[in-house]
Amino acid sequence: MPDPVRTAESPPRATAPPAQPKRSRRTARRAGRFGQFDTKASPYLYIAPFFVLFGLFGLFPLIYTAYVSFRDWTLTGGDNGFVGLANYSEMLSDDRFWNALFNTFGIFIVATVPQLLLALLLANWLNKKLRFRTAFRMGILLPNITSVAAVGIVFGFIFADRFGLLTWLLDVVGLDPIEWRNSRPAAWTAISIMVDWRWIGYNSLIYLGAMQAIPKDIYESASLDGASPSRQFWRLTVPLIQPTIVFTAIISTIGGMQLFTEPLLFGYGRIQGGALNEFQTIAMYIYERTFDSNYDYGYGSAMSWTLFLVIILFALGNFLAVRRSLRGSTK
Repeated sequence: MPDPVRTAESPPRATAPPAQPKRSRRTARRAGRFGQFDTKASPYLYIAPFFVLFGLFGLFPLIYTAYVSFRDWTLTGGDNGFVGLANYSEMLSDDRFWNALFNTFGIFIVATVPQLLLALLLANWLNKKLRFRTAFRMGILLPNITSVAAVGIVFGFIFADRFGLLTWLLDVVGLDPIEWRNSRPAAWTAISIMVDWRWIGYNSLIYLGAMQAIPKDIYESASLDGASPSRQFWRLTVPLIQPTIVFTAIISTIGGMQLFTEPLLFGYGRIQGGALNEFQTIAMYIYERTFDSNYDYGYGSAMSWTLFLVIILFALGNFLAVRRSLRGSTK
């Protein structure tokens, strides 16, 4: 018989929610803890591959090189034990080390100063309204993506001592030929031209990106005040892209101190850098002592660590000098 109390029109009786099993509560707590761990650890896991690779191929060689630099270690003689600062002492009395360091600084100065200045002027030109502006901006990057070996071969023909293009042009205008590989200033100039040809476009694009971030109304106000384009460039553009200039100066310093490929190709692959080491850089000399003839790993490691410290000091000095110069230009 139907229930006389509960009819079809009466609402259903409220029932208590089913009790949550203990296993479900544990699963929920575990999921919550995993979510917190995921939130905290995921950023570190995303960037972990970089630090792993840096540790393997950057930090470990750096530390291991420092360890080897205090040992008498050659390929033929093996590890003959701890020698303290003997490798560094030998390096300070090595005339070829100082000659290579002198060449490195000379080529760096001859190459970097005009390189950054020309890149700055080129970026300012590309920042104007030009026809085929995109094609020009893409075109200046072509030297940077060209193979260094191809660059060395082409410039090797241009600076060939007997039948080179420049030798022919000098003969046409009635000037004496230049022995590019037997003269230190000529070799420095030729190598600097190779370096500049490759890196001016790259630095120009960096400067151009910084220039395009400058608000246009600043230039409009300067034009209303009667400032010429040249004055706007030196008084407004250059100070406003100061951090970018400092960045390129530091990067150029690091690259210039490690210069290796261009002088090696310029010297037809000879690691000595000329008959009298006229253009042998410190990186070439390290390679020669470590891998080419003497296989002196301890001495090569000492020079490598010295070069590392020189780069840090020189980059820091360059940073301070450029920053002070740019601040002075705004006064």
